[in-house]
Amino acid sequence: MIRHAIGQHVETLHREKQAAGVMMIPVPKAGILGEVRGKAAARKVDDVTEVDITIPIGGEVVPLPEGARYLGFIFARSQTPEAVETALREAHRRLEFVILEL
Repeated sequence: MIRHAIGQHVETLHREKQAAGVMMIPVPKAGILGEVRGKAAARKVDDVTEVDITIPIGGEVVPLPEGARYLGFIFARSQTPEAVETALREAHRRLEFVILEL
């Protein structure tokens, strides 16, 4: 869209054939992030390419809609959108967030 808007040719662009997706890891409750368990297990899920926790240990976590940050992101690529979704959900299931009361 940007290339089209600035007058560049778009006819030669080719989309990647592989499906890709990202899960924004929601904050389940307010508090202080004490520990993240299961990162290695989440990374081992087939088709998961990255698990990025963006709130540091000891950082305050606030769920939406009051909060403005996610705990992090899980990225995956596979042959189908369904496989990507399955991988993201499985990786998320393997994560455990220890959130301490304020």
